[in-house]
Amino acid sequence: MANDVMFEGKERRMPKIEKCLAEYGLGSLEEARELCKSKGFDPYEIVKGVQPIAFENAGWAYTLGCAVAIKKGTKTAADAAEAIGIGLEAFCIPGSVAEQRNVGLGHGNLGAMLLRDETKCFAFLAGHESFAAAEGAIGIAKTANRARKEPLRIILNGLGKDAAYIISRINGFTYVKTDYDFYTGELNVLETKPFSEGERAAVKCYGANDVLEGVAIMKAEGVDVSITGNSTNPTRFQHLVAGTYKKWANENGKKYFSVASGGGTGRTLHPDNMAAGPASYGLTDSMGRMHGDAQFAGSSSVPAHVEMMGLIGMGNNPMVGATVACAVAVYEGTK
Repeated sequence: MANDVMFEGKERRMPKIEKCLAEYGLGSLEEARELCKSKGFDPYEIVKGVQPIAFENAGWAYTLGCAVAIKKGTKTAADAAEAIGIGLEAFCIPGSVAEQRNVGLGHGNLGAMLLRDETKCFAFLAGHESFAAAEGAIGIAKTANRARKEPLRIILNGLGKDAAYIISRINGFTYVKTDYDFYTGELNVLETKPFSEGERAAVKCYGANDVLEGVAIMKAEGVDVSITGNSTNPTRFQHLVAGTYKKWANENGKKYFSVASGGGTGRTLHPDNMAAGPASYGLTDSMGRMHGDAQFAGSSSVPAHVEMMGLIGMGNNPMVGATVACAVAVYEGTK
């Protein structure tokens, strides 16, 4: 079997990858890439386009996933996203946190959700407005609507109005300046400022002063699905906003799917037994388990941290963008 491709952690990953290749009648990862190129797209390039600092194994994992989607004869972008999850899952290292949680399949399912018209609004819920959330948002904004009947609304909701303004300006998003009235619980929109024209301007970027304002933003936008970041302020903002909004959604008959990114061994906020592998988790992971319908593993932004969890070297937020972009490429290439 010709597999001259080199990527991180190859020796530990190959048995599962080879099993997946064989199951879908593919001789090698190179062959999987050629199949995708024959349909007019290159998943490896799409991945690098979403997060340029992603590892080699991320490019090849999506290549395998897209080839699986083509081989399965998927008819919709949402079905293609689910099939891409099979390829990502094959790259999970045996016995790792990522494998234990089926994070590969989870990413595929999340991508599928964003490509179905039942989902109207998706939020990147970050501790502060981050570049990784922006990378993910751009990946979705550029592609998702090509496979949807009505456009998906994408928002960034994070701590700090100055941060939101800067991220909007750098990425060409629309900055929404709000003021939350603590006495009445009302959210007032003071200013809406687009920093570009076109697909990027469709992404709305909010900065909140605190948790209550963050929750009010979620309600105002009617968020259906969100993914938390897990960086600077997991105990001050994102997990608390998701959990509080989840409680409100449950009490008010609103369907809300909450994805908790981060946690696992590593970013834990208290020392715990790293030797326990998948069983090892600290405070941020525990918080995610309280509100999360799905729990990812590793950083929302840092490729090396997600790699450490046994998935691939790509931040969880950019991965959401890559899954959607690749799924739409499969859909358009096989239509």
